[in-house]
Amino acid sequence: MATARCSSSILLRTKTTLRPASAPHQQNPSSTYTSIIQHSRNLISTATNKTIHTTTMASTARWSTSLLNKYSVLRPRTPILPPALAPQPQPPLSTYSTTVHHSISRSTATIKKKHATRRVEATMEEKEVSLEFPFFRVYKDGGVESLHSTPVFYPPCDVKDAVISSDACAPVTARIFLPKTPNPNNKLPVLLFFHDSGFCASSAFTEEYSNHVAAIANEAKVLAISVEYAKFPARSPPECYEDAWRSLEWVVLHKGGDGPEPWLNELADLQRVFIAGSGTGGNLSHWVASLVGKTVLPRGVSVEGSILVHPFFGGIGDDDQWLFMCKEKNGPEDPRLKPTVEDLQSLGCKRVLVCVAEKDPLLVAGRNYVTALKKSGWSGSVELVENLGLGHCEHVYKPYEDSSREVLKKIASFINEKNCCC
Repeated sequence: MATARCSSSILLRTKTTLRPASAPHQQNPSSTYTSIIQHSRNLISTATNKTIHTTTMASTARWSTSLLNKYSVLRPRTPILPPALAPQPQPPLSTYSTTVHHSISRSTATIKKKHATRRVEATMEEKEVSLEFPFFRVYKDGGVESLHSTPVFYPPCDVKDAVISSDACAPVTARIFLPKTPNPNNKLPVLLFFHDSGFCASSAFTEEYSNHVAAIANEAKVLAISVEYAKFPARSPPECYEDAWRSLEWVVLHKGGDGPEPWLNELADLQRVFIAGSGTGGNLSHWVASLVGKTVLPRGVSVEGSILVHPFFGGIGDDDQWLFMCKEKNGPEDPRLKPTVEDLQSLGCKRVLVCVAEKDPLLVAGRNYVTALKKSGWSGSVELVENLGLGHCEHVYKPYEDSSREVLKKIASFINEKNCCC
């Protein structure tokens, strides 16, 4: 028993081959044991007052086999390695960008770094990256891999999903939000909202954007419609612009109270429609507002204002991703990237709110938009607000920070501004 206790406390580390002093130096698989087994054999011999004489490698193997059968602590023949040396489960092969692979190499141990390098090299040979952008990478075989996943959202009771277009080739859906305590005697302003996506990621149905739009609905007391529009690579721009316009047309269907969505029929004030969006959604909001000015909306429908929060526009050196995605484009001067004077003049709303973030690389794009709008001759009023301490669309992902709450309050106050020329 003493021998068993001693033996069980010893860790096996390396593998060696035991040879009797008189035996020739030759390999024999049947007599290869770990050093711990040899040490345990000596302990057992001492405890039982037995002297073991080994004459040949074969006799050593037979004797050790009998000991292994007798003492359970020695029975396993496979070395039990410490956790640090034991083989680790291998994750599925994946391809990393140069930047990510560099980060992996710096943050892991030497042995893991070498292993990661071998995996990356093997994968790159199978699937080579052609182009890489902040939201996705493109492989030489034409495949596209999204670098952002979509989290799951469990909607509260004042939310419902709707189908704007059931066209199999161009489906458009939306999530509709009601304030928690709507006034049944008063109809609600309508907020048509487009989320940020880089034209290829995120969704109106994510937890972050569902919570954000629900917060706007509650704070501003509006009926909010968050549109799920086309994303690259499944449906490339300009289809997202078409989806944005189609969503406004769907809202207009409810002007007589006989549209497909009961909430809009019963509660929507279509004479107070606001078009809003963050990031990419700000870009889409401008586009829809410019088309409104070139279109005659039915009587009883009016777009009162447009809200662009940390909007994306081109011309500041970050146009390559959009130009790659868009199938129909006119280069860097495309009016969807760089609004024309004509489009700015034709904005079909009376008021515009533009929010820019202090730490956002797109801050300049938002400022340039306001400057161009003021110079265009547009007859409405525009307000520029800088959100201090925030990065691009961080108010969506950090909703409990004071600066994020200020964005929410500003949107609500803009919608409910009393002294507007409506």
